[in-house]
Amino acid sequence: MSRKITIEPVTRVEGHGKVTIHLDSEGNVTQTRLHIVEFRGFERFVQGRPYWEAPVLVQRLCGICPVSHHLAAAKALDVIVGAGTGNGLTATGEKMRRLMHYGQMFQSHTLHFFHLVSPDLLFGIDADPAIRNIIGVALKHKDLAVQGVMMRKYGQEVIKATAGKKIHGTGAIPGGINKNLSIKERDLLLNGGDMMNADKMVEWAQGAVDFFKGYHKANSNFIDNFAKFPSNHLSLVRKDGALDFYHGVLRSVDFEGNKILHDIDYQGYLDYIAEEVRPWTYMKFPFMKEMGEDNGWYRVGPLARLNTCDFIPSPLAQKEFEIYKAYTNGKPNNMCMHTHWARLIEILHSAEIIRDLLNDPDLQGNDLVTKGTKTNEGVGLLEAPRGTLFHHYRINDNDQIEMANLIVSTTNNNEPMNRSVNYVAKNYMTGQKEITEGMMNAVEVSIRAYDPCLSCATHALGKMPLEISLIDSDDNIIDKKKSK
Repeated sequence: MSRKITIEPVTRVEGHGKVTIHLDSEGNVTQTRLHIVEFRGFERFVQGRPYWEAPVLVQRLCGICPVSHHLAAAKALDVIVGAGTGNGLTATGEKMRRLMHYGQMFQSHTLHFFHLVSPDLLFGIDADPAIRNIIGVALKHKDLAVQGVMMRKYGQEVIKATAGKKIHGTGAIPGGINKNLSIKERDLLLNGGDMMNADKMVEWAQGAVDFFKGYHKANSNFIDNFAKFPSNHLSLVRKDGALDFYHGVLRSVDFEGNKILHDIDYQGYLDYIAEEVRPWTYMKFPFMKEMGEDNGWYRVGPLARLNTCDFIPSPLAQKEFEIYKAYTNGKPNNMCMHTHWARLIEILHSAEIIRDLLNDPDLQGNDLVTKGTKTNEGVGLLEAPRGTLFHHYRINDNDQIEMANLIVSTTNNNEPMNRSVNYVAKNYMTGQKEITEGMMNAVEVSIRAYDPCLSCATHALGKMPLEISLIDSDDNIIDKKKSK
C-alpha cells in the first residue's frame, strides 16, 4: 500500500508552496517534490509600460527583498540609457546604490536568521511549535531577539535614507539615483544612539557569527550532515575574485572547486544559462547549457558566494571567511546548514561595508545621473540576499517594455531545494507509519536554509497552517496532522 504525504504550505518562508512525498508499500520514499502552487506573472505585467517605470513596478514582487529587484531593474536600464554596466555611474550614484543594497542584505539576512531560523537552532527541530517561533525566542532569549529586531531596523533605516522609503522606495532611476545622502542622515546612521550605530552593528554581527560557531561546535553532526550533497555553485564575483553583492562577472564552480563559468560578462548570460519547465510547479529549473539539464543545475546564495569568491574585501569578514574555508580544507562547502554560517559572515561583511560607505564624502555629491547613447536591450545582475538575480529587458521604439525575463534567486535554487527535500524525507520518513511534528519541520528546515522567496520565484501570497496527510493507494486518509 503506497502513501502520499502533503505538506501545505511550507511555513516560515516568504510565499506559498507545498511538498509532496510518496512512499511505497514498504515505507521507502520513492518521490519528493517542492511545488510552487501560485502564479504571479510579472514578466507579462510590465509589458507595454514605459521602461523607466520598471524599477518601481518589479519590486512589488516582494515585500522582503524589493531593493534587490529595484536595483537589478535599474542596472538593466542603465545599459538601455547608455550609462554602462556597473562602473558607468557617477561616484555618488554607484555608492548610494551600494549603500542601499548592503542595507538590504543586512536587514534581510538578519530577518531570516533571527526570526525564521533561530527557533530551530535554539529549541530543536522536534520542539513544541508553540515555543519554536520568534515569540518563543523573545521569551527565552530576550537579548538575542532584541538584537535581531534592532539590527533589522538599522538595515531598514539605511534603505529609507537611500531609497526614500523602507519598502518599495524610488531611489534608483535609469542611469543613477534621485537623491544623495544628507549629513543628517549620515550622522544618524553612523552614531544615532546605542542601537542606531554603525559600530554597534559591526559588533552585533560579529557576535552573531560567534554564536553560530559555538552552536556548530556543540552540534556539528547535525549542522554538517543535514541535507549534505554535492552541487555546482554560481554567483557574481568582482573582477579580482572578491565577494561583491552589487556588481561583477559570473563565475561557477563544481563541487570540487573546478571552474565551469570563467568570469563571464553577464550581458551574455543567455549563452550559458537556460531554464527547464516541469508540469508540477510554476517555478522553472535553471541550468548551465554546457552541462545539460541533468548535471548543469547549481546553487546560489550565501553558500555559493563563499564557494566562488576568492576573498572578502573587509577585514573582519575576511578573517571569518578564512576560518570558514579552513573547515573544508579550502574546498567548496556542500553542507546545506552551513548556509547559515555563510549568511552570518555576509551580515558582518555588510555591516563593515555600510560603515565604510557612510564615511565616504562621495555620498554627499550632487552629480547623480549619467546617460549616453540609448539602446533597446539591457541585462542587470546582482547578488540578492537569496542569490544571483537576473533582470533582462528589451524596449521598442516607443520606449515601452516589450520583453522581460527575470530569473530570481529562489528559481536558481529550485533544483537544490528539491534535492534537499528528497534527502531529508529519505532520512526522516522512510519506514515511518505516523506523522510527527519533527518530521514535518525537518522537511521545512531543509527548504528554509535557502531562505526562499516563493512569491518572487513564481513571477505567492498567503499564510496558512501546515497540514500533512497520509493517503493510501485507494485515497483513504490514514493519518493527518495540522501544525499550530
